[in-house]
Order: sequence, then structure tokens, then C-alpha cells
Amino acid sequence: MKYAFVGLGHRAQMYVDALLGEWRDAGTIVALCDTNRTRMDYYVERIGQEVPCFAPAEFDKVLELADAVIVTTVDATHARYVCAALDAGRDVIVEKPLTVDAEGCAAIAEAAERSSGKLIVTFNYRYSPRNSAVRRLLMEGAIGEVTSVHFEWTLDTIHGADYFRRWHRNRASSGGLLVHKSTHHFDLVNWWLGAAPELVFAQTDLRFYGAENAKKRGLEERPARGQGAPGLGTDPFILDISVDPRLKRLYLDAEHEDGYIRDQDVFGEGVDIDDNMSVLVRYTNRAIMTYSLHTHAPWEGYRVAFNGTAGRLELDVVEREWTPPHAAIDPSAAGKKHAAGSWERLTLHRHWSKPEEVPIETGAGGHGGGDRLLLNDVFRGPDNDPLARQAGYRDGIRSVLTGVAATMAAQTGTPVRLVDDGTRVG
Repeated sequence: MKYAFVGLGHRAQMYVDALLGEWRDAGTIVALCDTNRTRMDYYVERIGQEVPCFAPAEFDKVLELADAVIVTTVDATHARYVCAALDAGRDVIVEKPLTVDAEGCAAIAEAAERSSGKLIVTFNYRYSPRNSAVRRLLMEGAIGEVTSVHFEWTLDTIHGADYFRRWHRNRASSGGLLVHKSTHHFDLVNWWLGAAPELVFAQTDLRFYGAENAKKRGLEERPARGQGAPGLGTDPFILDISVDPRLKRLYLDAEHEDGYIRDQDVFGEGVDIDDNMSVLVRYTNRAIMTYSLHTHAPWEGYRVAFNGTAGRLELDVVEREWTPPHAAIDPSAAGKKHAAGSWERLTLHRHWSKPEEVPIETGAGGHGGGDRLLLNDVFRGPDNDPLARQAGYRDGIRSVLTGVAATMAAQTGTPVRLVDDGTRVG
């Protein structure tokens, strides 16, 4: 296979490195496309040989060279590239979220239906061993028929704050965190339940980040960005991207081309997304879910509980037990999990029985070995997988539209209905 990349930010590296390493027999990288030549030059250097580089306006030339396109651009541009590639008969591998709005979902669905190409949405959380274990137990009927789900996800002041420094802080680019981030979580629930969302209600607010909240808490006037800021190296909310060689090359050294600032102040002007979100969803199998996403917690992880007609299943995950200030300042430290403070526990409570702790088998690499399984599915194709972890465009649409519907509900104060098996706003 001949692979082309569109969008050469940090997210592209996982796929580039895969094709240069363990999956090098699966294909070659034949083209790069980005708005920024400096970022493309970084990847050309990483690949170790000359690769044709193109601007977005030259995407048709990219398609002439490729059999498949890997899309890792800003979320709001996904639909443009996905549809163009599908209409050219190319396979598409796209980062979540599939797109950011109902219009993009409809366009992609139409393109996918008329195309000979295949579309894969890379929901890596499906491949995490703990999440796969949940899917297996529910499929086996361990707690009978699922009646309700409680799902709480907390992002700490390292990870959560970072969304408010980047382009994600603008709803027009990311769809807000109920689309950009929660699409992972909504997809997990759709997949765990084997059902589709049909009614969505939500309440959301911006309570911590942004200029107005900073003023309310009496924070002094702050610098617009991290580089050159007086508090650089001491203020845990000011990121120093110059200390991370990769971020420096991809963003700081590339600013002169497109003006994109990677280290904007989280308490600055221009933040128009929410940082606290609560959602209620009803599914086609009559299960109901209460969901929350919180982005300024002192620890990072998630808790999900399933109530069923024969018991209850609980998954507790702590990915970072606490957030040391140095890790928030230094991006090279921010991505590291603290092994001593990370743990996971899966507990099965059957009616009339003592709780059972279910072992979780993990592998090497990111997400407990899940990233490796995902990449294998992407580049070599899925094996006989009873868990059906590979996600297609309809899965991507269901997860996006749950977030879109939740955003609409929060703005209007009324529930939003999804129809056609969760793939269209009613």
C-alpha cells in the first residue's frame, strides 16, 4: 500500500513511526500534505528519505500518488479530506472525531456509500485491554441485560488544560470537547452496549479556564502565551514548549509560516468551549447513561459502572494519581504516567454473590498494548475479532452526533433526538 498523510502535527507520528518500524512491510509513505512546510520537513527528516510535500490546495496530486490517506488534520477539516479521498476511491484512516458537525457526518456518509474505498476511524480506546474486558463480560451476559450506565471522566490540570492552549479551545475548529474528546467515550458506550444513542440531553458550562473565570478568581493580568512569559518555569499553567525537542520543531519553529501558537494562555481571551459537561443519553436497547467530563481535576482517569438485571460491573482507572507542577510546565514530563500512582480495577458484582475482581491482561506499548493492536488492524487488517473493535464510518458518526446533540441540548435546554440508528439528528 502507498500511504499519504494529511495533517503533520504530533498525532501523525504514531502512524509514521508504525510504517517505519513494525509495520514497514505493510506499505510505504509516498506523500505529505500540510499547511506548514516546517512541519512536513520534520517528518521528511524522520522518514529518512525525500517524500513529496504538498499544500492543501494540491490535495488532488496527493491522491494521485496514494492508495490510502491518513487524516490527522484539525477536526473541522476532516470531512473535506475524507470525502475527497473516498470520492477518488482511496482507503481512508481518520483520527477521531470523524468530523465536528451533522453536515460533515452526512457528507462523509454519502461519500462512503458511493466509494469503493474503505474508511476506518481510529478509536484506540476500544483496543485497551481493560475496555476490551468490559466488552467481553457484557457480551457474555455477566450482569444480564444492561439497564443503566454511569460514566465519569476526569482530565487533570496537565492534560485537561492543554486543550485550552491549542486550536481545540475554539469550537469552530474542534466542535468543543463533547465532540473532540467525548467522542472516544461515547463510542466506547455504543460499542460496549451494542446499541445506538436515540435521545440526548446535556448541561455544560465554562467555569475554570478562559479570561472571565480568571478575573473572577482575582488572577492578575496574564501573558498571551508561554514563550517569553515572566512566569515561565514557575507557573504550572504556562507551558514551555521549547524544552521538548519535538514540540519545538513542530510548532515553535513553525510559527513563522502560519502564525499558529501552541502555548496560548489557558486563561486568555478567545476560549469558547466548555470545561464542565454533564450528559444524559437513552439508547436503542432502553439503557440510559449519565456521563460527565471535567477538565481541571487534580487527578486523571475514569470510572464507569454498568447496572444490569443480574448484577453490576465497575471499572475504575487512575491514569495519573496527582499532578506535580513540574509536569504541567514541562511537556516532555506531562505525557508520562506515574507508574506508582496509576492503577486499574475491574469488579464484577453478581446478585447474591461476593464481588469478583476480574484480571486485566496488558501488553507492551501505549494504552496497555491497545495501540499496537489498533495499528495492526489498521495496517494488516483485523483478524477474526469477536469483539469487533475496528470502527467504520457509522461508528464515527454515532459518536460525533452524540456530542453534537449534547451541545445542541445544552444550548437550547431541550432534548435532541437521534434517528436512523443514531446516525442522523431527528
